Amino acid sequence: MNSMVSAIKKKKYGISQDVQSIFEDILQKYQSEYGPHLVGYTTFHPEWDDEFCQAMGKHLTKEQRFMLYETQGACNGAGADKERKAFATDYAHLALDERMALFAEKFGRWQPVLNDDNTLTLTFKCFHGYYKRAREGKYNTPPSNVEGYFERCAGGRLYELQKALGVKLKIKSVDVAPLNENVNNPVVFIFELME
Repeated sequence: MNSMVSAIKKKKYGISQDVQSIFEDILQKYQSEYGPHLVGYTTFHPEWDDEFCQAMGKHLTKEQRFMLYETQGACNGAGADKERKAFATDYAHLALDERMALFAEKFGRWQPVLNDDNTLTLTFKCFHGYYKRAREGKYNTPPSNVEGYFERCAGGRLYELQKALGVKLKIKSVDVAPLNENVNNPVVFIFELME
């Protein structure tokens, strides 16, 4: 989360000093408890994750959050960048819908759908984090910060799709409504294709 706090301080996001200090205080609080390097397991302590996520929902606009998550998304799996870039190069000659189908097959990921309005729809369900807890029966209804959790997740999906498909995307929407019907339902991400 050090990188998220650093990003929050950048002028391009338009986040005021007083709001920036809220996130710095959260970071300092958990650094004093878990150490200066909040990476790996320590960033997933529920209290750390929830407090930061709730603060983002309370103090930032949806547009600011989406912009941040487009560069700081969760679970982006940067370790697979080499394979994604090779895929993008090897299959650049294919139409986008063909690349998406092949991407889903080769990487074992959910397949986005190319819409007529120049957007991609990804119906997504992760198998760790929120959904792991839902399958274990720890949630009967979505927790209050579930939308923020999946906004971050959308940033991670955006990252991997951009790398593998060789396109520029922007988060347009995150729909967690299906979770109100069943906590194991997938959520819907819509990404806008940027020219």
